[in-house]
Amino acid sequence: MTPEAHAHLSQVDPVFRRLIESVGLCPLKPDRRRSPFEALVRAVAHQQLNGTAAETILGRFLALFPAGRFPEPDEVLAVPDEAIRAAGFSRAKLAAIRDIATKAAAGIVPHRRDLAKLPDEEIVVRLTECRGVGRWTVEMFLMFTLGRQDVLPVDDFGVRNGFRLAYGLAEMPSAKELMAAGESWRPHRTTASWYLWRAVDLAKEAAQKAKPEKVRKSAPKEPLAKKTGVKKTPPKKPAPLKRAKAGSKRPGGASK
Repeated sequence: MTPEAHAHLSQVDPVFRRLIESVGLCPLKPDRRRSPFEALVRAVAHQQLNGTAAETILGRFLALFPAGRFPEPDEVLAVPDEAIRAAGFSRAKLAAIRDIATKAAAGIVPHRRDLAKLPDEEIVVRLTECRGVGRWTVEMFLMFTLGRQDVLPVDDFGVRNGFRLAYGLAEMPSAKELMAAGESWRPHRTTASWYLWRAVDLAKEAAQKAKPEKVRKSAPKEPLAKKTGVKKTPPKKPAPLKRAKAGSKRPGGASK
């Protein structure tokens, strides 16, 4: 992000001044190489999955197309459902990808050059018409693909939790409360969001450092004899029983 963003946040809010001093400058740079269509399909692939699993599925998906490149919308529409499902997409995600491809081919999902002319909220309205694409997904797209500088995803759990931790609140703020607090961060709320995510990381690091070291398991104790140098006296063997003489009595008074 820009030096102006750091200067503005430091000036209007001492909490951000401390965060910037602790974390350093925000290195966030958008990935402008991806088309809106590609960014949305990738976002759907990552929904409810960890990054490794999502990238594995995307790799199989890309293998369906020439040279493993990301396909155009009409190329996706030409591939049978079974082939896309075999890559690892659920039926719901398959339906979402089909819908995004259909709307991209129809121009409802615009090209990047057309999106550049639209305000953030209009982009949200346009792209959330696609199946499987909600407001949060579009906000991430605005931040990380288009590089819009004044996005505050108030429904993002990490941003809300970061606000709670940074400001020392007992409870999580509501979306409305976070939106109101963020008014002073304009027009650099994307950078502010990034620092709130980092506030969560700082809290995790502090908690990790505060954990006491695990008590090491004690080694098995050495035998007393070895420890003290005293040799154990082996137990005496019992004396052999003497054969009873003829006529002697057994226990109980019976004669042999």
